Amino acid sequence: MEAKRRDGPLDGLRVIDCSGMISGGFATTQLADFGADVIMVEHPENPDPIREWPPFDDEESDISLWWKSIGRNKRCVTIDLSTAEGAVLVTDLVEEADLFFENFRPGTMERWGLGPDSLRAENEELIYVRLSGYGQTGPRSHKPGFGTVAEGISGWAHVNGFPDSEPLLPPISLADLTAAQFAIQAAMFAIIERDIGRGGSGKGQVIDVSLYEPLFRLFLGDVEAYDRNDRVRDRTGNRHPSASPRNVYETADGYITLSASSQQIFENVMQAIGREELITDPRFADNDKRVENVQELDEIIESWTRQRSTEEAIDVMEAHDAIVGPVYDIADIFEDEQYQAREDIVTVDDPTLGSVKTPAVTPKFSRTPGSVEHAGPRHGQHNERVFLDEVGLPESEFEQLREDGVI
Repeated sequence: MEAKRRDGPLDGLRVIDCSGMISGGFATTQLADFGADVIMVEHPENPDPIREWPPFDDEESDISLWWKSIGRNKRCVTIDLSTAEGAVLVTDLVEEADLFFENFRPGTMERWGLGPDSLRAENEELIYVRLSGYGQTGPRSHKPGFGTVAEGISGWAHVNGFPDSEPLLPPISLADLTAAQFAIQAAMFAIIERDIGRGGSGKGQVIDVSLYEPLFRLFLGDVEAYDRNDRVRDRTGNRHPSASPRNVYETADGYITLSASSQQIFENVMQAIGREELITDPRFADNDKRVENVQELDEIIESWTRQRSTEEAIDVMEAHDAIVGPVYDIADIFEDEQYQAREDIVTVDDPTLGSVKTPAVTPKFSRTPGSVEHAGPRHGQHNERVFLDEVGLPESEFEQLREDGVI
């Protein structure tokens, strides 16, 4: 069962995705964007819940634009994993697969005969990626987990927000999306070890990704600071606890973002706002002093930005080699010349939506770029192609499995 040919650096890589939702779903979207043949497995009667998530195409539509984005470039089949017949079909799919993704509660796949030992007995080169709330081990491993909880226990929500506000959760599925990136990274490391590293072991392995640990890993220096001096980071709003100035500053008609953590950029900002004398002011002499006196410094900068439009403030700052930018909403992004020049939004044809714009593949490759071939497909759209043409099921068996609700 050869992988479907695709354009991109991962052409020839076969991925079986039994994960669904966001973390596994986005990980395999990224792989599919770069040419992997991703076969997504959904339950015959209970498809991926994201298919029912807003926003929808319009008020009368049940077509989820969330799904059209996260399901893009994949092939979709249906299998009831809890049945013996379904387990056989999954085993057939992974016989020549490179990667297998699942995100069920620990122990579930083993109960269905689809744990890593069972599947890797059929394909020792298989890399089995497991995503779960708390990981496969530890006292909480048996509990269900969502990204919201991970954002809380990772330390992220505690430091996000303003000093006088409650902990603030992100407006995107940050824990899931971060876990997805770590899962991709780990999968690529495992493929290199299997095929190249130290001559190539020729063996797969199991990768255990929790939702909370990838976010926790992003806190550089915090573990060391608590270990050495009991330091617990507080909420600082848009300020950075280790660099100043860094904030969102109000203008006459909006906001700009500014970061000047290096000494030279700080001096450039002071020259831009006509306050060169502050360069030698003892309160702002170096980054440590600026962090200590951040309130005063921010007030000085914002008193200047409030008297100018966003466009003027940015023009003056950039003329002095300061590093600034506007605060965009999605409408601004659609109109921005940088996004347009980089072709960061592409259009694909969809049988239900017609043409639809979607984010382009990123990062950009010079020789083997990824591509967006299609938006998220229909539930079970590729059953016939995969099970009849590629797995080689007799048509009578295929029809019986469909009648029995296995596919």
